[in-house]
Amino acid sequence: MSMIKTENLTKIYPGGTKAVDNLNIEIEEAEIYGLLGKNGAGKTTTIKMLTTAIEPTSGNAIIDGYDLKRDKEKIRRIIGVVPQDLTTDADLKGIENLRMIAAFYNIPRSDADKRIKDLLDIVDLSDWGNRYVSQYSGGMRKRLELICGLVNSPRILFLDEPTLGLDVNTRSKMWKYIKDIQKELGVTIILTSHYLEEVDQLADRISIIDHGKVLITGTPESLKASLKGDVITMEFQSKEEADLARAYPGALHASLAGNYKVRMKVENSDTELPKILSYLMERNVSPSTINVKKPSLDEVFLEYTGSTIDDDIDPEQFRRMMQNVRRLR
Repeated sequence: MSMIKTENLTKIYPGGTKAVDNLNIEIEEAEIYGLLGKNGAGKTTTIKMLTTAIEPTSGNAIIDGYDLKRDKEKIRRIIGVVPQDLTTDADLKGIENLRMIAAFYNIPRSDADKRIKDLLDIVDLSDWGNRYVSQYSGGMRKRLELICGLVNSPRILFLDEPTLGLDVNTRSKMWKYIKDIQKELGVTIILTSHYLEEVDQLADRISIIDHGKVLITGTPESLKASLKGDVITMEFQSKEEADLARAYPGALHASLAGNYKVRMKVENSDTELPKILSYLMERNVSPSTINVKKPSLDEVFLEYTGSTIDDDIDPEQFRRMMQNVRRLR
């Protein structure tokens, strides 16, 4: 069953900037769906439209059977949103933050307290509910933010950079909590993240978005399989050497990647790399660095967008990211 289905969803901002361009995606019930794209690709605008924060210019979406244009209030009742920015009040206790959200949704106190207890249990914060958020570690604060989006028992949960600012170990623990929530509550999760390994670990399916359009959709495994080969990156001392390497006849594809680097796709790096080195030695060329990558989401993203996901981060977004990181420490 489709939980979200967009129909040529489009957003054009004043001045003519088309942030989302006839977007058609279909998200199934109880799946974790990843939206990947650089800053400005359109994923944030897509989320804002689906959560009724902004109006689409044209097109529409059906969200759990509700029409995006006609049923905004009903849609707001069945969704939860965990934004990138920290929203909990550090001067309140964890349980007080959660009760405040419950009051916003007019949830009776007895029902709210039972719900809050269950949510604190899921993310292992039962012993911290009556402590001030200012006493929480960064990972605990993020776990509290996570369940803030679940107080109203949503059918759909939107997660925007849920582990931003956390160290690697704490981030992997957050992945477990997200999976537990999806499994125990059956909630559909839409995830955006700059950590491609995070989306690889969590998402059942992924859409890569660029300039407001979906370039490809599939499972992490199918997207990586679509590359049909391994990637070898070599760096040289001059453009002439790089050009010689790029002309290697056994490559499926080869291109310059800046700073005298060559990015070469081959069928199988294990068998092809010795042939490449022999080809270069015959021409008295030796690479200063060699890097071999099996298919990964990083390579998939580069293949379909022509750049890495971290290219051209917006200064304002970077400022907000660093602000959140400092608040988590």
